[in-house]
Parts: sequence; structure tokens; C-alpha cells
Amino acid sequence: MSGVAAVGDNVADIYESLGLRFPGGNCLNVAVAARRGGVEAAYVGAIGTDEAGQAVLQALEDEGVRTDRLRIIRGMNAYSVVELDRGDRHFVDFDLGVSRFILDEGDLEYLAQFDCIHSGSRSGTEAHLEDLRDVARLSFDFSDRPREYYEPILGKLWMACFSGTHLDPVGVDDLTRRALRAGPEIVLVTAGAQGASISTATGETVRVGASPGTPLDTLGAGDAVIGTVLAGLLRADDLETVMSSAMSVATKVCAQYGAFGHGRAVARLGERRVRPGQEARHVGPDRETT
Repeated sequence: MSGVAAVGDNVADIYESLGLRFPGGNCLNVAVAARRGGVEAAYVGAIGTDEAGQAVLQALEDEGVRTDRLRIIRGMNAYSVVELDRGDRHFVDFDLGVSRFILDEGDLEYLAQFDCIHSGSRSGTEAHLEDLRDVARLSFDFSDRPREYYEPILGKLWMACFSGTHLDPVGVDDLTRRALRAGPEIVLVTAGAQGASISTATGETVRVGASPGTPLDTLGAGDAVIGTVLAGLLRADDLETVMSSAMSVATKVCAQYGAFGHGRAVARLGERRVRPGQEARHVGPDRETT
């Protein structure tokens, strides 16, 4: 087997102003974008037994993302509440639900079949990164986490991904150089309206601009870039082609609500906050609940 396996977070992104819920989360979004980019993709994570969890599972199946090592754990799926301000998304509330899990030997054996593994700073996988690095090339999304967080991790990675929306072009270049010196072969920085850049340890850099205009919803655009870039790199496309494709995909994401569609009507938030009576536990990959 080849392709991308994303390990970590998923959420139900809730747009209360629209009365809609969408599947999302960095790792889930990256897996979907990689599959849409034409490579095999898998998602390894944990979903709840509630309606939101089942919607996440249905979306993965509809998108053709493999779920061989998916956990289904009795309880509430992770969610975040999203508000939009002229297309820019803001997270105003969240709950991790049953999303945290522990990788086991079966997971690592499965993941070793893939060309690349992706995870991120919202996934709680930091303790597993050395194990993941040992079985496949590792991509990791730091979003806009601070230097003290990302510096100890960089040496474990093949590709480091950052959000640079808070940086000017000089700051993006400084971040890229600093990250490359720490060990990754590739550094990808997405910067919203400024576009994105990719740089390699061999000295190649490609910068692409974002499409003009006001986005409808920026949620998931950076994740779409990451997944599309990973697919292109695994196909050995040249970097210009990789980044052009990634920004085209990001533009399409910004023209719709949710990270990759699959919206469903949602109940009132107060109803979702009712807690299940059982704490989430790691139950392995066999889709049984506890």
C-alpha cells in the first residue's frame, strides 16, 4: 500500500448561524485532500457513537478514505463551534469528546504500509512521533504554535507545516530557514491571503499567491493545501505543479462552507453539551464500542 495516512484529530465543525455541522479537523481534512489529490489515503483516529461521529464516518466512506484502524468509542464526538467574520473563521467553543487515543503495535504495522504519515498539533500525538517517524516519512502541522513548541519536534520530521498568516514575507522566510536548519527536508508555510510557500533542504523554493477576492469560509483551506501537496510530492510532481494545484484546491475550499462539504443540520448547542455517562477509552481498531 502507498499514499498518506493521517493520524489524529477530527471534529464536527458547527456553524450555529447556518444551523449546519460539517466534518473537519486537521488530520481528517488532510486525509480527504490527499485522497481527492489522487493517492491512497487513510484516517486513523477516534469518533463518537453520537450522530456527529456517524456523520464523520459517512463522510470518510463517501470520500474513499480508508478507515481500517478507526476507533468508534462510546460517547460524544469532538466538536468546535465556528463563527465567520467576512469569511475568516473563528473558533468560539470546543470539546475534545472521545477524540484522544493511544496508538498500538497494530496501528504502527498498518501505518508502515504508507509512504507518509501526517499528524498535527491539535491531535495529542506528540508522544508517538518517534514511533511514527520510524515507520514512515512524517509530516506535521504546527499551525501557529510558538517556537518553544515546534523546535523539539522538527528533527523528527520529513515535512514541517506552519500557518504564517500572522507573519510578513520576511517573517515567513525566517521561519522557513530556521525550520530547515533543524532537520526537515521540506517546509510548507500557508499564509492566507498572502498565499503559500514551499522550501526544501536542497535549496528550492516556490511561492504562490492566493486568488483575489473575499472568501466565503477559510476553514480547512490550509489543511487542503497540506493534503494536496503531500499527494503531489508522493507522485513526484515538480514543486511548481504541486503548489499551483494546492492553491487551486484551497480556492475551491474557500468558496464553500465547511472544510470539504458534507454539511448536515445540527441540533442546538445546549443539547450537544449533555455528557455521556461513560469516559472514553481506547478500544482498538475493531469498531467495537465500550
